[in-house]
Amino acid sequence: MRKSWIQLLLIFSLLTACAVPAGNATGTQVTLPTPVVRVTRTPDSTSSVAHYLQAWSDSDYAGMYAMLTETSRAKINEEDFTKRYRGAMNAMALQKLTYSLGAPTTSPENASIIVSVIYTSAIIGDFQRDLVFPLTLENGNWRIDWEEGLILPELRGGNSLSMDYSVPARGNINDRNGLPFVEQADAVAFGMNPALIVPEAAGNVFYELSKVTGVLPGELETKYNQFFGQDWYVPVGEASLDATNRSYGMLSGMSGIIMTDYSSRFYDKGGTASQTIGYVSAVTKEGLDEYLRNGYSPEALVGQMGIEKWGEEYLAGKTGGTLYVLGPDGIILSFIGKSDSQPASAIQLTLDEDLQLQAEKAMGGMRGAAIVMERDTGRILAMVSNPKFDANLFSPGNYNGQSGLNDLFNNSNQPLVNRATQGQYPLGSVFKVITMSAALESGTYTAANTYDCQYEFTELPGRTLYDWTWERTQAGFTTAPSGILTLPEGLMRSCNPWFYHIGYDLYRQGRVTAVADMARGFGLGSPTGIGTIPEEAGNVVNPPEITEAVFQAIGQGQLTVTPLQVVTFIAAMGNGGTLYRPQLVEKIIAPDGSENQVFKPEARGTLPIKPETMKTIQDAMRSVIANPRGTASHRFRGMKTIIYGKTGTAEGGIPGSPHSWFVAYTDSAETSGQPDIAVVVLAENLGEGSEYAAPITRRLIELYYTGRPQSLYWWESAFDITRTPTPFGFDGTLTAQPQP
Repeated sequence: MRKSWIQLLLIFSLLTACAVPAGNATGTQVTLPTPVVRVTRTPDSTSSVAHYLQAWSDSDYAGMYAMLTETSRAKINEEDFTKRYRGAMNAMALQKLTYSLGAPTTSPENASIIVSVIYTSAIIGDFQRDLVFPLTLENGNWRIDWEEGLILPELRGGNSLSMDYSVPARGNINDRNGLPFVEQADAVAFGMNPALIVPEAAGNVFYELSKVTGVLPGELETKYNQFFGQDWYVPVGEASLDATNRSYGMLSGMSGIIMTDYSSRFYDKGGTASQTIGYVSAVTKEGLDEYLRNGYSPEALVGQMGIEKWGEEYLAGKTGGTLYVLGPDGIILSFIGKSDSQPASAIQLTLDEDLQLQAEKAMGGMRGAAIVMERDTGRILAMVSNPKFDANLFSPGNYNGQSGLNDLFNNSNQPLVNRATQGQYPLGSVFKVITMSAALESGTYTAANTYDCQYEFTELPGRTLYDWTWERTQAGFTTAPSGILTLPEGLMRSCNPWFYHIGYDLYRQGRVTAVADMARGFGLGSPTGIGTIPEEAGNVVNPPEITEAVFQAIGQGQLTVTPLQVVTFIAAMGNGGTLYRPQLVEKIIAPDGSENQVFKPEARGTLPIKPETMKTIQDAMRSVIANPRGTASHRFRGMKTIIYGKTGTAEGGIPGSPHSWFVAYTDSAETSGQPDIAVVVLAENLGEGSEYAAPITRRLIELYYTGRPQSLYWWESAFDITRTPTPFGFDGTLTAQPQP
């Protein structure tokens, strides 16, 4: 017993000695380092699955594939993996993936998690499946042991999904009276073979083709002459089957006319107001996934421009369908869900179809734009951009499509650009309305101020500028200087030196931005807010030096505007100062005929001028028409409608070929019983405002009030028939002298 205690004592002593810090050679104690314990944690399998599901929701197929086990990646490459998911998601029109994770079952090297997934399909709605995600621990991370059932359990064994689509007819786009601009219809593509047309009968062929397709006879004659005598198919245009049948007896009896039937979305008269209404075409390859996920069929035609694009959600309706599971042999195994299609709504525009057609004829073969707007509401009744394009060419079934589209996209005149809203031009003398407003509002000028308007303006040191009367004299016309003019008379005569002087004088007074600020107050330099179609903002700058201020005062220099901006402020001049947001859409009409949504006129501001300033300018604009000395009086002789207007001639990049502008508003509602209108016309590179734009404006006003033209243009031999030689062309060149 005593021996055992001695042994325990020795052991205790030894342990105590080990616990004492060791000493060095000098007897100093040394502290040993504390051992570091490293713990390896196994990652959370739940977070790995959640990460995978989030990547799935984001269509991040590369991120999903990176989370597969090496064994899974050996069975399927990334390209096929992506194709499998993309194909399934597109087939089911998957819009959203919602999921919840159950508790994991885990062993040291493996785990599994049950995930409840709700698939939200744009076509068949929601359906739910439970997916079991097996995982394997690889290199310290949980990886997915993937198989096809992790897309959808029904896809195991190489099965696939297929949607049987039920597509509703696309909704109509109608004019303000309910007449269709665009509808689903059987149609006929027209062409001609010049070799088969008897030259003596060519005029009748052009007339009949023009009557049914809306293509002007002059354009048809040009095509015929281009391919004269050639055994060649020359595309002409399209017409509805109903319209064709009404003229079939005459058309079928004429040699050289070729007709081919097709069925599609049909644009009347080759696409009336084509840039405004737009067109539909097949979905591009790049955008196909997005459209399929949103419930479109792969063959869908979708809005690509104009109202067709803006109104897509109304015009497309809702596609229905049945989602099937197919075996590897293509045999239907089961279906997952189904829904019925829902018919589309129609869009009713503010445009008047007859006025629009007549306005397009009124522009003839000129490049440019024209707008007719209700003065007191902002509703647009007609909007022309010339040259137009044939929206039917985008239809896959149209025989004229392929060659027609090639010509369209290669057309240097850019028919797809809406010149009325996207064309940016110097405004020329129409801008003098704004300069006069700035002058009167400055307190420096009154209506009684005078200026001696001669050929030359010499106030800018070292530089001489000229009046339009001098330029007319140089062109061979005898046009005397205007002489001493009051400020309103300066607008009536459109005297350049008067307004050069205002720009020069205001700048020297320190009112550097007076004119530019007034322009912005009139809505220039910013979008009008039309919203339904694209528009540009134009450009208004604060003059950096006095020369720019002088040129800005007559609407030149760096200033640019769109015709839409101009008609908006001209309407405001006529209605007492209210700037309306231009309106193209009147209402959305549900399939049952009820009005889903009605759009009302919307004021967006007022002109920043006093009533007395407005009255002075209104009177001056009236004198442009009513006073024999007015720059446009000779173009409006004999008209009973009360019209206020302003000519504009703006240098437009081609020497000697300025842009021709005219603006007007009417004040005849009490006598006519019709709402008053504002009109703007721009003819590119054709000459002075009084030569081309003013006569076109007169015709548009005649068409609005009487339904038909009342007087010939000076360049016409008959209504809508240009005399030979033609005085203008899309190349902007003049081939005949303008008449005074």
